[in-house]
Amino acid sequence: MGAGHSHRLYRHGHSPVHDLPPHCKLAAVFLFVVVVVSTPREAMWAFALYAVLLACVAAAARIPAGYLLKRLLIEIPFVAFAVLMPFVVPGEQVHVLGLSLSENGLWGAWNVLAKGTLGVAASVILASTTELRALLLGLQRLRLPPLLVQIASFMIRYGDVITDEMRRMSIARRSRGFEARGVRSWGVLAKSAGALFIRSYERGERVHLAMVSRGYAGTMPVIDEVTATRAQWTRAATLPVAALAVCVLGWAGFCDR
Repeated sequence: MGAGHSHRLYRHGHSPVHDLPPHCKLAAVFLFVVVVVSTPREAMWAFALYAVLLACVAAAARIPAGYLLKRLLIEIPFVAFAVLMPFVVPGEQVHVLGLSLSENGLWGAWNVLAKGTLGVAASVILASTTELRALLLGLQRLRLPPLLVQIASFMIRYGDVITDEMRRMSIARRSRGFEARGVRSWGVLAKSAGALFIRSYERGERVHLAMVSRGYAGTMPVIDEVTATRAQWTRAATLPVAALAVCVLGWAGFCDR
């Protein structure tokens, strides 16, 4: 899978969460999100317990609360969507702080906000404790289609290459006195985008020819075989199993109403 590759969300450290095999963490996060989504929205206390579970995992991974909260800002578009729901969703109206809001919209906003926030938080914890290369190995270990894993691998590795090419082209434009101001600069930027596409396409062809000349036949060799012990699977299963217990209690309380 190539050399190690870190990303901006990754927080280097040594903790029980960092040390878990990547496919264990991927499976645990996926199952946790499924359980959270399956929880009835009326069981508000259940979502509070989910947040406590994630806080315990973050503490075990030695991730500061400020670091985690800062990364949660990525869900701002979903928050904006949730805020609009009480005003646009039809249904019975209730009055809150002098505003006439839809009751269904309020429940829908809470549902999106609570479940979305928990899902994003779980993903941030996963990304903060797992390198990109390890994530790809974990996906491969979980029997994700090899072609999809290869596409993701190439996207990650050549994303930085393309970004660096864009940076060099920007420096070249500025060194010639160009500054993007108004509509008149769109022509130059469009030509730059076209040149970047051609360069990227040609680079991809050269890389593919180099891979074929070295024996590439559609599959990437696995250098590191990632395995997990029963104890590691048990530790990883702690989060989704605890969440499942909360979900069951939430449904039990909902059905008793």
